[in-house]
Amino acid sequence: MQSHKISEQRLLEKIQKLPPEQVLLVEDFIDSLALQNADHSLTFAAAKLSEPVLLKIWDNPDDAEYDKL
Repeated sequence: MQSHKISEQRLLEKIQKLPPEQVLLVEDFIDSLALQNADHSLTFAAAKLSEPVLLKIWDNPDDAEYDKL
């Protein structure tokens, strides 16, 4: 927990030294990272929800021969 606070403090110090237009770029970058995380979470949730339906298609006696490949 202490190392997290140190890293956070270092980042704040670096951001405070930037000119305002670069601070806006940093903010945009952070927002894009947050969006990527949200997109990844949504994709993962959708995949987990579709898994039971797709399992019926993937796991069937007709295709058992392909399971051995």
